[in-house]
Amino acid sequence: MSVIDKLAWLQINDKQVLVARSKGKTLYYLPGGKRETGESDAAALVREIKEEISVDLLPASLTFANTFEAPADGKPAETLVRMTCYFAAFIGRIAPAAEIEEVAWLTHVDRPKCSATAKLVLDWLKAQGHIN
Repeated sequence: MSVIDKLAWLQINDKQVLVARSKGKTLYYLPGGKRETGESDAAALVREIKEEISVDLLPASLTFANTFEAPADGKPAETLVRMTCYFAAFIGRIAPAAEIEEVAWLTHVDRPKCSATAKLVLDWLKAQGHIN
């Protein structure tokens, strides 16, 4: 079994969570990405979020939320995604950049539009009362 280790930013607004969709893809996922060699979670997440959605996370505000595992979309069945999620404050205006075609605000009813890992996160956010 192989594991794709990723980080994600949970941004909640009006009981909705911010998601992103890459160019040419149909499913939404949580913004974030993979660490580069030697990078801390905070450094990697700050870099990835700036690249993907143009805002600056405030590193001192990063708060661990939870870690989720689910089958990786479009990969062999034995491939899992392990996503470590953080809440964080930010400055700037959220806008798609790099490979991101669209950003959206979703609630739990939008679950079918999401990747397997994002579905687990939406379930957790709903159970915690963060999203509708």
